[in-house]
Amino acid sequence: MASFIQMALDHFPITLLLLGFLAAFVSLLSTRRQRNAERVASTLLRWFLVFSVGLSFLTSFVMHSFFGATVAHAIGWAPSPFQFEVGTASLGYALVAFLAAFGSLSLRLAALVGPAAFLWGGAAGRLIQAQHVPAQIPGYLDSMLAANLFIPLVGFVLLAWQAKAQSRRSVFARSRL
Repeated sequence: MASFIQMALDHFPITLLLLGFLAAFVSLLSTRRQRNAERVASTLLRWFLVFSVGLSFLTSFVMHSFFGATVAHAIGWAPSPFQFEVGTASLGYALVAFLAAFGSLSLRLAALVGPAAFLWGGAAGRLIQAQHVPAQIPGYLDSMLAANLFIPLVGFVLLAWQAKAQSRRSVFARSRL
């Protein structure tokens, strides 16, 4: 059990993605409302935003803002005020994600674009750093790199699915989600 918990914490973006999908399925099963493509897509995207963006970036805020020196050491950087800057930027993304989870499609797009650019930029930085100083990158960052590339793509796929399903319904029906 301890190794399972350690693995879940080492790969927390993937863990949060799976927990978000689990929460979406529980939400869909617990409602009496009709389950159509639009509702399923909206619910999956809602819980994706809560877990994979909101909670993930809230965790990043806590770790970078309050444990910055430890985080810097873990990823091979020297402690610097940059850790607090990353933390506060992460807090902003988390707050927008929590608001967008229950907001409009355009707000959901905004909640995905910023974190996607942030994560893809971080992935590019890790790749560049790995070319120059490969020995300083711990092994667990490989999974973080994959998560940084993969998780935003999942969000955009869910957003496109919701937009496509939503476009097929009347204006009145779309306002009642």
